[in-house]
Amino acid sequence: MSETENTPFERVALIGIGLICSSLARVIQREGLAREVVAFSRTEETRKKAASLGIVDSVADTPEEAVTGADLVVLGTPVGAYAAVADTIAGHLAEGAIVTDVGSVKGSVIDAVAPRLPVHVHFVPGHPLAGTEHSGPDAGFDTLFQGRWCILTPLEETDAAAVERVAALWRRAGSMVDIMDPSHHDLVLAITSHLPHLIAYNIVGTVTDLEDQTKREVIKYAASGFRDFTRIAASDPVMWRDIFMNNREAVLEMLGRFTEDLSRLQRAIRWGEADTLEALFTRTRDIRRQIIAEKQA
Repeated sequence: MSETENTPFERVALIGIGLICSSLARVIQREGLAREVVAFSRTEETRKKAASLGIVDSVADTPEEAVTGADLVVLGTPVGAYAAVADTIAGHLAEGAIVTDVGSVKGSVIDAVAPRLPVHVHFVPGHPLAGTEHSGPDAGFDTLFQGRWCILTPLEETDAAAVERVAALWRRAGSMVDIMDPSHHDLVLAITSHLPHLIAYNIVGTVTDLEDQTKREVIKYAASGFRDFTRIAASDPVMWRDIFMNNREAVLEMLGRFTEDLSRLQRAIRWGEADTLEALFTRTRDIRRQIIAEKQA
């Protein structure tokens, strides 16, 4: 493998240094994927934390400073900030630079970012399907992406070589890479990720409205199912606010389907339809077994 292949990027700029980008920074450091990694975060506290962890070569006080001279820019802020970030960095991007992202929504990201980038820049939207309920630069770890999927949703006119360079980066991180239409991505993620988070937030929110004594007992005697919901509901509230605002159509479609199915389940319980319940629980168990077989558990 040539030196260029070993070190595919000269300067990588991470705009946002939370769980995903701090994990990516650790991967780049471990694999030697760039000669220099610079990070920007909106808050001075986060910039200092990233610097103290030693996972980047430097931190920048502004996004413009971070992207200057970078041949790869990774957007890792909440997706609601993408448009403003793109406006800010557009005039400072090097010719031939690749801009990618790690957001959980792709259609609205493309609408927000693509028109704001200069024609001499390649935009490769991406979404690593990995994460935890923790956030911040100290939450990252270099095996986060191992054995997980990363979906890229390039536009038809996106340079194929740029797409492959981003795909190769994620493969070096341990991910399997797939290419997908942006709208299909948003529909799939609405049911696999967004709706489960919405349900978790709602269930845990229901507990907050209980009478105090009951609430204390729910927390004290929380069984594994409720504990799992609280783990999901502990995710970054700003990030998830932006996801639901930017993927509302797909989420509402899947929420409608879920509500209809929930009504059927409610009816089966009310009328004692044991066979209906058992048939549903059998089908859902099979889905879990398939997830385990795909090593995505």
